[in-house]
Amino acid sequence: MAGLNIPGVTDKYNTSATVEKLMQIERIPLTREQNQLDEYKAQKDAWREINTSLTSLRDTTKSLYSFENPFNNKLTTSTDENAITAEATRSASLQSFKIDVIQPASSDRFLTNELPSDYKVPAGIFTYKVGEKQITINWKGGTLKNFSDAINKRGNGVINSMVIGATAGKKTLLIESLKTGKENKLVFENDAKFFAESSGMISPIKKESTSFGNTLAELKSLPDVRKSNTRMPELSLSRTKLDGNFIKLEPRSAFLTNIPDNIKNNSNYHITFEVRAIPVDDITPELNKKDNNPIIPDSGFAEFGGIVVNNAPSQTLVPVNTNPLPPVEPIKSSELIYAVMEDGTEKLIFTPNILKDNETSFDLDLSEYPGIKSIAIKNPNTAYKLEVSSFSTYDSAQSLGFKPNHPVSEANDAIIKYEGITIIRPSNTIDDVIPEITLNVKDKTEKTATLEVKADTEASKDALIQFVGKYNQTVAKINILSQTKPEIIEELDYFTDEEKEKSHEQLGMFQTDFSLTSIKSNMQSILSAGYSFSDEATITMLSQIGIATNAAGFSGSYSQSKLRGYLEIDEKKLDSALEKNLDDIKTMFGYDSDGDLIIDSGIAYKLDKQISAYTQTGGILALKTSTLDSKIKSSEARIARLEEQMDDKEAELRSKYSQMEGSLNSLESQQSTIQNFVNQNSNNRK
Repeated sequence: MAGLNIPGVTDKYNTSATVEKLMQIERIPLTREQNQLDEYKAQKDAWREINTSLTSLRDTTKSLYSFENPFNNKLTTSTDENAITAEATRSASLQSFKIDVIQPASSDRFLTNELPSDYKVPAGIFTYKVGEKQITINWKGGTLKNFSDAINKRGNGVINSMVIGATAGKKTLLIESLKTGKENKLVFENDAKFFAESSGMISPIKKESTSFGNTLAELKSLPDVRKSNTRMPELSLSRTKLDGNFIKLEPRSAFLTNIPDNIKNNSNYHITFEVRAIPVDDITPELNKKDNNPIIPDSGFAEFGGIVVNNAPSQTLVPVNTNPLPPVEPIKSSELIYAVMEDGTEKLIFTPNILKDNETSFDLDLSEYPGIKSIAIKNPNTAYKLEVSSFSTYDSAQSLGFKPNHPVSEANDAIIKYEGITIIRPSNTIDDVIPEITLNVKDKTEKTATLEVKADTEASKDALIQFVGKYNQTVAKINILSQTKPEIIEELDYFTDEEKEKSHEQLGMFQTDFSLTSIKSNMQSILSAGYSFSDEATITMLSQIGIATNAAGFSGSYSQSKLRGYLEIDEKKLDSALEKNLDDIKTMFGYDSDGDLIIDSGIAYKLDKQISAYTQTGGILALKTSTLDSKIKSSEARIARLEEQMDDKEAELRSKYSQMEGSLNSLESQQSTIQNFVNQNSNNRK
């Protein structure tokens, strides 16, 4: 039995290799099912990619006709962007307007004197007010830096502070209000005021007042009096009298008084006065008694040397007035007080209740009347006389009881002129003057700035380019999955090597599935159709704005690559169309065809609805992936069963071959024993 060998038994006899070869045959159904599962998963991934691509295209498409469409975007320009700019909402009208910035709004920003670097701020209760806001700091004493940090920590968007290195060994402290506007002055109280004074930030001042319009010499006639009724006497200075501290204006009287030069150009100043309206008997009845017929005077006479010579009577024929004039109606007007500007124009100071109240007090902020020269008071009424107190002035800064010694800026309102109208606001952001437009004031204008609101054609162009890009990406994906031509991939020069490799694996994966070619065909039909939304429309097709499928080659022949369905853009043609026909382009992508104010047609609308049938929940692509999910689940179950069977089969084979190996080992042992016995007998015979 020497050399006895049974192939495939144990490693010595290639047992494992034999079992493995047998199992390879047994595993063929399992391998086939695993390959099928991989194919299902690859198909599912491909449908997901198509869904992602179509969804992205749909989102881009919807943006072309939704409320947020780019065709309504507005762009603003300014001839002086350093002084003023504007922002327009999508609803703003296309327009141009002029703005003069008299002054931007500012806040109080005060510096201390130069202080030693080791200066200590004493302990105390520091209170700061800005408008209606109050900040209180319980300070325990310390360095300027620590004090500044404490202010910033408690500032709450009201005040801020900064330590500035002035010169070698010297520092200054800046304290600023974070709110602009004249009503938001920085006010110091208790220890804050003491520190501000001791550090040289502010100096105490006393309130001073100046008066004018106290003498007849200061009262002037109006250069242009108003005649509310031609039968009424003109507004006259002659019916204006000075009585002690009051100027009395009889009915139909008026005066003008100039503001002192040192005051009128100072926006910090205010002018105060009081006006009282007193009822009097109407002068209208007296006027109504006058004869309406012309009066011819007596011819008269001449006397010389005791001789009297009478003039001949006038022979003039005067027609009798058979239509007497109607009675003069009483005049009642509350438009009494005017600011007279340097250019001679007048600005009415609104006083609606002045004839009802016993006394009305006025406090005119000169910052609201830039260019004011005089104050005019007119009494056009027939049944009221006026009593006006003398005019007093004061510096509003003095009302705080201090003045800044080193102001970086002081609290002021923004003052602009919009088309000649003076606008005053506490902030540099003004959004209540021009509808849908926010003005951003930055600095004074050297000359009138012109601002223009235009359509943002660049935003529209970018959106259309993005749309074309998304569309072409989707078409490329459809072409790869539905066709088997490798050149389709090689033509896409924007693909990475990794993307190309993956695309080759997917090439022609769904060539027998007509759903992809169907949606491609439907999309092409939508893009090539015409949309006549009105008889006046000049743009009704996508090709008219330079976006089309260009299948013609440069030589006049046809290029296969250009027949794939990709869109191309004629940028020059697109720019021209956007500039001239933006509204038509907007409407072409989405419009209301039946007058119910709901968009129901247009390129973007129809494309959106077409794609939705594929991408929506329960749509075509969802059914595709759902079907594959079922197949994947069934395949995984079959694989699990086959793997279990393979394990059992392999265990069975190894058990059988193990028994065979044991038997063989026993035979080999017996062979060895017999051989030893034979050898021993042979030796004994010798």
